[in-house]
Amino acid sequence: VNNCGLQLVIQTSSIPEKTKPFEFRINKEQSSFHNRLLQHDLEKNYSGRQGYIPLNNTNFGSSSSITFPVLQRTAEEKILNSDRLTLERQKLTVCPIIDGEDHLRLLNFQHNFITRIQNISNLHHLVFLDLYDNQIEEISGVSTLRSLRVLLLGKNRIKKISNLENLKNLDVLDLHGNQIAKIENIGHLSELRVLNLARNLLTVVENLNGLDSLTELNLRHNQVSAIKDVDTLPCLQRLFLSFNNISSFEDILCLADSSSLSDITLDGNPIAQETWYKHTVLHHMMQLRQLDMKRITEEERRMASIAARKEEERKRESHRQTLLKEKKRLTIGNIARQWEIQQNQIALEASLNKDKENEPCQINGSAAYVFPEESRSLDTILSSAVQGLSVLESHLVEVEGDTLGLYGAGALECLDRNWSVQTAGIIATVSFMFIEFDEIVQVLAKLKTKFPNCVHLKFKETNLVALQQFNALAEMHRMEQLTVDPQGNPVVNFTLWKYYVLFRLNHFNLQKINGEKVTESDIVKAERLFGILAYVASSELPHYRMLSLFGESRRKQFHYLLEGKGKKSGVGSEENSENRRSGGESTARATLNYMTKDFHMEKLEEIKERKTFCQTYVENLVKEAADINMKNESLQKLWPQLFIELVRDAVLEIRNKNSYMKLCLQRITEQKQ
Repeated sequence: VNNCGLQLVIQTSSIPEKTKPFEFRINKEQSSFHNRLLQHDLEKNYSGRQGYIPLNNTNFGSSSSITFPVLQRTAEEKILNSDRLTLERQKLTVCPIIDGEDHLRLLNFQHNFITRIQNISNLHHLVFLDLYDNQIEEISGVSTLRSLRVLLLGKNRIKKISNLENLKNLDVLDLHGNQIAKIENIGHLSELRVLNLARNLLTVVENLNGLDSLTELNLRHNQVSAIKDVDTLPCLQRLFLSFNNISSFEDILCLADSSSLSDITLDGNPIAQETWYKHTVLHHMMQLRQLDMKRITEEERRMASIAARKEEERKRESHRQTLLKEKKRLTIGNIARQWEIQQNQIALEASLNKDKENEPCQINGSAAYVFPEESRSLDTILSSAVQGLSVLESHLVEVEGDTLGLYGAGALECLDRNWSVQTAGIIATVSFMFIEFDEIVQVLAKLKTKFPNCVHLKFKETNLVALQQFNALAEMHRMEQLTVDPQGNPVVNFTLWKYYVLFRLNHFNLQKINGEKVTESDIVKAERLFGILAYVASSELPHYRMLSLFGESRRKQFHYLLEGKGKKSGVGSEENSENRRSGGESTARATLNYMTKDFHMEKLEEIKERKTFCQTYVENLVKEAADINMKNESLQKLWPQLFIELVRDAVLEIRNKNSYMKLCLQRITEQKQ
């Protein structure tokens, strides 16, 4: 078309002469539409008509306006192909004006460069419109095509589904290969049977309500991670979800409620990599005939049912374990708070006793145990799944593998239970948390009796504050490992605490302390540092106290040492070696014992009572002695005069012998009466 308005006759030699009648070149995403529905539809509507004959003399001209080319066909061509027109691969950038073709029913613009749908609003009888592989960015210009049943807009640049309100008779809608991010504005297409949205940008499948006739939905090669509303489609039979982001069955749970769905593909999704994938899908969708384009056999259904039951049991067990873990976490948090309150009270009482109310309170060197993920109130962290769990327990006893975990002082009561031989036999590690060490000391004897194979003790938040507390562990039957967590155990801050443990518990032949392997050099260093301590302690202790510390066999050994037949009480290398081989502690080390706070308080009370008694007794003696002394001094002062008076009275009485005798007899008689 030139600027003078002259009509240029353009021969259609560029159109392949051997083009088949109404031939469309389609990719794999279109195959499900053309090969089944469209082919069937077209054959049904146009069977008996003449085949399509390629246009040989089609002319493109121009009107007075030079904006669009005008398409004109000869009368002969119109007779041969009255209702069909294909302009495939014509390098068109716009839709030409189709003059005198109002009767067209099939129009093909495949493989051009068209950017906008226009100039076809007059084709009121159009049934089939193919604009595959163009550059269209918006659905427009089709509102007048009320008879349209097939609309193919695949492989364009469309970003939004719109302007389809008047196409209520639409049967097939192909929008694959575009840039659509949301399904919308199609709820009115109640006659739509096939919808192709493959290779778009969809993340959620939704807004499908109203598509009552939809039988096939293609969503391959998107980014779908969740599916909604599919169970509301009463006629849906085929659903293609291959190569998306579906990772769990919960994301597609609504598919289980679809009674019409018979074919589904999920290959290429993360969920398809799971071992339970096929069994779970078949178990929940018993109506399926094909999965991932493979027919399902009855044997597969049966195996799926069995596997699904096992998987359900596993999930229930997993859920139960999750609830137990949550309950454990809440309980430990509660125990930690009670422990913190208790330690604060102890610190406050100690502060008040020392008249230091203005000084900050410390928790016996114990740090507060904090769970960073917990809020101040337990109720705020309870989810609906654990509403029935009690979180008020003050202690917790847990057996996990070969470890017995004791949380809170109340947990020590579990040692009084009747443990089965099998359970007690497998316990190799006992962990103490939020329990005063002095309370632990009182049950060590039970511990070694109940769990003979226990070789590892762990302490966390137990108020280990002094080296002498480790003396109490000598009561254990055996021990290979010791773990003392710095949290709540200030004794770990002492540089030499490990060496003291090695020295005092030398007879256990410890292998590890706080996860670090004990070397021979560590043992030698421990002996050098603390060996003299045991010698001094045993030397200063009276013999009767020494004897009270040992059993019968130890008493004999001690007597043997005292008699000079062996080394004197102290640290002897030969004795240490012998004791380590025999599994017993040395005589000198045995004098290093530990007195618990309660026992110490009892002793203090006893000492206080004795002190009070002695003080009272001495005061009474002093008072009595003072009285005697005062009487003696008074007597010394009065005695000379008293003596004179006594002599005088005696002389006067015996001066008359007869009278005196009568008087004496009279006194004797009166006394007898």
